[in-house]
Amino acid sequence: MHILHVVGARPNFMKVAPVHRALGTRRARQTLLHTGQHYDVVMSEAILKELGLPEPDVNLGVGSGSHATQTGQVMIAIEKHLLETRPDLLLVYGDVNSTMAATLAAVKVGVPVGHVEAGLRSGDLTMPEEINRLVTDRLSRWLFTPSCDGDDNLLREGADAASIRLVGNVMIDTLQRLLPSADGEAQLRQFQLMNGAGPKPFALVTLHRPSNVDEPGMLSKLVGALERIAARIPVVFPVHPRTRERIARFGIACERIILSEPVTYLQFLGLQRHAAVVITDSGGIQEETTYLGVPCLTMRENTERPVTVSIGTNQLIGRDTDRMEREVLAILEGRGKKGSVPDLWDGAASERIAGIVC
Repeated sequence: MHILHVVGARPNFMKVAPVHRALGTRRARQTLLHTGQHYDVVMSEAILKELGLPEPDVNLGVGSGSHATQTGQVMIAIEKHLLETRPDLLLVYGDVNSTMAATLAAVKVGVPVGHVEAGLRSGDLTMPEEINRLVTDRLSRWLFTPSCDGDDNLLREGADAASIRLVGNVMIDTLQRLLPSADGEAQLRQFQLMNGAGPKPFALVTLHRPSNVDEPGMLSKLVGALERIAARIPVVFPVHPRTRERIARFGIACERIILSEPVTYLQFLGLQRHAAVVITDSGGIQEETTYLGVPCLTMRENTERPVTVSIGTNQLIGRDTDRMEREVLAILEGRGKKGSVPDLWDGAASERIAGIVC
């Protein structure tokens, strides 16, 4: 059996790694294809090493561009590869443009698709990722869902119940396996967050979505609120290149916030496990904080991962920076939201997928 894995951006690597490993123990023939949608040589090499993944067998080198350009280029390039190799199954991950593009190309040439992380919905069609999710799920033969709400969404949309498999969250598989190696001590010392008793309380921030960083007024409000929080506790902000460029272009001053270059997955996980609170607009971080039991404030109006709100430690703050400050204060005073871990977030999701596939 020949399985083609398609990845296009950093979060995909964390999702493919445990599935690739689980299928490897079953001696499946596997090809790892990187579309190159997002690519940074240094960061990509570090991620592969940390995750124990081999170098991609194929790199399409698509690069950045508009959504239509990126989608079209991936479809053209991957169709050629599919016709030449004819894999038995294409596995796609998450909701990036490469995921939808590879799915479209595969079904048109008769290669069945399995979608890992199927069924997630925010209900917000202004988000390109939501469109990618809808199209990918509609066309996939296998729908591997991370939580029960994914099953409900798919059934409501008319998906064949026989194609849906509730397997759990593969991101948690990776987190569980690597958590013992992510003590965070080097980063904590780098940011002067250690004292004699251990890590000091600090806030960890990651922001990159256009709704937060592309509008000067909104980004200025966010940074202003973070500066006021930083007057109480250290605020560590590994800055996405997109966000760094906007901060510089808009002339926004960051005097108290500890700004850093992007960090690797292990480095970020090491910081995340010790943080008093995480402020983010990332989807995957909402899941990781829920598993780690760390309070999470999500600066978005909606989330495709509502289980992190209904069961986990996540709170949706929207664009309300005043509320963000109030919630941070509540957390520091011991009044933060408590949560629990959703069912099947147990580190075995990839084994379930491999069992079904094989």
